[in-house]
Amino acid sequence: FGVHPNTSLQQRSGVVLQGTVLNSWKVVWVVLADDAIEFYKKKTDNSPKGMIPLKGATLTSPCQDFTKRTLVFKVSMAKNQGHFFQATHLEERELWVKDIKRAITCLQGGKKFARKSTRRSIRLPENVNLSELYVLMKDQDKGVQELKVEKDKRLFNHCFSGNTVIDWLISEGKARNRPEGLMLATGLLNEGFLLPAGDVSKDGAEKGAECVFLDQIEALYYFADSGFFCEGYSSDEDVIMKEEFRGAIVKRGCLLKQGHRRKNWKVRKFILRDDPAYIHYYDPTKGEDNPLGSIHLRGSVVTAVEYVPDAKRHEVDGNLFEIITSDEIHYYLQAATADERKDWIKAIQSVSKMGK
Repeated sequence: FGVHPNTSLQQRSGVVLQGTVLNSWKVVWVVLADDAIEFYKKKTDNSPKGMIPLKGATLTSPCQDFTKRTLVFKVSMAKNQGHFFQATHLEERELWVKDIKRAITCLQGGKKFARKSTRRSIRLPENVNLSELYVLMKDQDKGVQELKVEKDKRLFNHCFSGNTVIDWLISEGKARNRPEGLMLATGLLNEGFLLPAGDVSKDGAEKGAECVFLDQIEALYYFADSGFFCEGYSSDEDVIMKEEFRGAIVKRGCLLKQGHRRKNWKVRKFILRDDPAYIHYYDPTKGEDNPLGSIHLRGSVVTAVEYVPDAKRHEVDGNLFEIITSDEIHYYLQAATADERKDWIKAIQSVSKMGK
């Protein structure tokens, strides 16, 4: 699940947590509050399943306690009880680690952790609405276009350069000049609407108390609730892959999926590839070596639905969509938000038409 900008609760996301009794890994919904980490069995639950107080806690990242698990970080309480978390991708882990460290530091100084007021710190005009600006920037036709960028033997998906953002702000009349555009972009960065990708933009974001947006072609950024991810690779490797894994990764993330036999709902990690058009799904508590299944998307139909025929109303509700394959197999999925459902449907429709 992507991290969404939030002001009252600092960060929310679906991550994997290791249990303290059976040492099993479970997908949970995690909320970073001002003085604790709360985790819920489901996003819709009203009360947390557990809480980890951050006063006197320490954070370890990366955590090397698990040889077969990556992207793990550890929060240790004052009594040396450790809690292990696994993010879905590197940028998500870095965001969590950064904010948890800030929260711990604030508590050590007798303060409560809260995002700084960007409007006061960089003197944004009162008539500037960053939320509305963010929506305009994300417009598929008139907004900032997301690209694939190859840099330092890594492939960054769904990102854009810093100077592209400033160019867009000026062309759309949101800023009169580049310094003014830089002020707006810095506001979006500090409020969590835009996030740094790559070493150049991350260095700028971590230099001081306030994040600094860079008006540079080398500085890469991405939308907070986009399908951004980064792939590391070596051009010297001669990797033999199954045909269905040869396609470029278009989108990845966690969704609820209904099982075909028992009709129960479970969180699965999905990876969408094009040419050939496949979507693979995995147990998010394990790695990506062996998918639980795959869906060939060529010629398939994907639509938003309001209910699932075999599901009870209280089990799942809202943000549902259905994939019907060319051989008429039905798959029912649920996204975390309406925007996320829209993004998945659009991505799958594009792949099903273009991929082979």
